[in-house]
Amino acid sequence: MKHIMSFGILASTVLAFASPVLAQTVFVSTQLRPIEEATVVREELLKDIGPVDYVVEEPPQFAVRMEAERQAGKHTVSLVGALHGELSPLADKDTLEPLDDLAKKLATSGMPQSLLDLGKLGKSTQQYIPWMQATYVMAAKKEALQYLPDGADVNALNYDQLIEWGKNMQEATGQPQIGFPAGPKGLMARYFQGYFYPSFTGGVVRTFQSADAAAGWEKLKALWAYVTPNSTSYDFMQEPLAAGEVMVAWDHIARLKNAISAAPDDYVVFPAPAGPKGRGYMPVVAGLAIPKGAPDKAGAEKIIEHLSMPETQLLTASKVGFFPTLNVKLPPDLDAGVALLAGAVTATQASKDAVISLLPVGLGDKGGEFNKVYMDSFQRIVLQNEPVADVLKVQGATMAKLMTGTKAACWAPDAKSDGPCPVE
Repeated sequence: MKHIMSFGILASTVLAFASPVLAQTVFVSTQLRPIEEATVVREELLKDIGPVDYVVEEPPQFAVRMEAERQAGKHTVSLVGALHGELSPLADKDTLEPLDDLAKKLATSGMPQSLLDLGKLGKSTQQYIPWMQATYVMAAKKEALQYLPDGADVNALNYDQLIEWGKNMQEATGQPQIGFPAGPKGLMARYFQGYFYPSFTGGVVRTFQSADAAAGWEKLKALWAYVTPNSTSYDFMQEPLAAGEVMVAWDHIARLKNAISAAPDDYVVFPAPAGPKGRGYMPVVAGLAIPKGAPDKAGAEKIIEHLSMPETQLLTASKVGFFPTLNVKLPPDLDAGVALLAGAVTATQASKDAVISLLPVGLGDKGGEFNKVYMDSFQRIVLQNEPVADVLKVQGATMAKLMTGTKAACWAPDAKSDGPCPVE
């Protein structure tokens, strides 16, 4: 969304989305968008809950739709499912119904208070109910374990050990055996924002062009010598893992699930490596919220309660690889691949050196530009071997302009800011 839409255009957008008769509860979600996942939602997760119209939207279109309904005062959507950072702009405009009663009920059902507090989005009332969570992990073929450096613990790796592991595998096989999803639709930007930068600098924005960042980029260049060049074409790492193109990979758990579930005995799954500042990781929390003016608030609350039931949360984990927000014990008959992924998520969260990096907040429709700063830096430093300091200076200026333009305040792990998050 690169332009400012007039009220007239926004109003017409609402009319285009509106249906003559709202016989169903309209549930719009930026999550579980692929056809296979959306089918699971419609046919299994929402089975027997009543008439629900589950509509998937890309995040930019979701933002347009919600703003259109807000400005026009004509509401068709009763329930939204989106990431923490996608719901934050709605809360900032005071467009979400408080859900305190639901939150209290779920707290007694075993939803951690820390997650519920996240759902307040900095306000005094509950803005969303945590729906499901995920993160990013590493996976390796068991045959790769023989090449681990002496004394290395796969559940507590650091970057030097990962580099040595990559070197050992390449010398033994004649090919680079580490892969990253650095393709056009891969999630490599999240690696930089949630893993690489927090691990090496303890921040994401403030520390973007710091000496710690420069040292981290030099370390990444050393690692990339043992990363397959095909990484720049990989969007989902489950495919090259399953095909035997790589032995070790980093990706979102939902983008590793198919390979690991198909052959769980062939894999180990473990946390990403630690750097000098700790073991950066990005918890991905999706929430359920009810827009103010929702035509079927009661129906929306019913769906939230249903999706928050232990059995529904476990079914979600089993079918789509996103994990419960409730403290529920995973059943012994759970898909073995999902169980492996769950173990790695637990190990990541329990790491003594864990550094939590939240998804970006406050960027509005500029999230893509924020991602591009990291990906352009990666292209220039690692792939094109340009001087690190020169690239960080240029990209740091772009980052600073973006923060000032969006007025986005700092988020964890950066220290809080009164105004736009500064690039120091």
